[in-house]
Amino acid sequence: MQIQSHILTNIPTFEVEESLSTVIDFFQENTHSHIAVTENDIFLGLLSEEDLENFDRKDQVDQYRYELEAFFVTKETGWLDVLEAFARNEANLVPVVDDKGRIEGYYDLTDIVSVFIDTPFFTEPGGIIVVAKGIRDYSFSEIAQIVESNNTKLIGGFITDARNDVIQVTLKVSSTDLNDILQTFRRYNYTVIFGNADDQFLEDLKERSDYLDKYLNV
Repeated sequence: MQIQSHILTNIPTFEVEESLSTVIDFFQENTHSHIAVTENDIFLGLLSEEDLENFDRKDQVDQYRYELEAFFVTKETGWLDVLEAFARNEANLVPVVDDKGRIEGYYDLTDIVSVFIDTPFFTEPGGIIVVAKGIRDYSFSEIAQIVESNNTKLIGGFITDARNDVIQVTLKVSSTDLNDILQTFRRYNYTVIFGNADDQFLEDLKERSDYLDKYLNV
């Protein structure tokens, strides 16, 4: 999936020698979580809106150099990894940096999630299944075989959690009659965490996702 057309070039960056007053004004006038700082036009890091109360208008950005956060993506970064960058850093704005360290623009969380929601994973009719298994025991080829052995197509799937050596995988399948598929997963020693119709899952996702609720109106 190509997301480069969603790179925003109308959001500023700030040089380290600039006054913090301009950064403070930016955060007060916008809803962005972070903004990029450069040194000689090279990406240095990001200031966070959460630190706004610690900023002093009389200071220069350079005085907060060691508080900068250092996350970014490139034009080549895949859309799932871009989504991960948003989630991992609790950000709604992520800079896009080229191979020379120059900022090419930003991705906005709303734009990227909108692209995600327009994929067949969300738009195709079907059902959602969430299964878990040991990190050394699960296999996407086995997962696909389980789904397709029940005369159902696997529309998509991705890892949604990984902790304590257990992987959680969320799947979209072409059928809403999930009983036989769920039983087969259990026979293969997968733990079924969720198995329900697509529209019910999406409603649950909207209600439970505090992170998306914070930044989006999905």
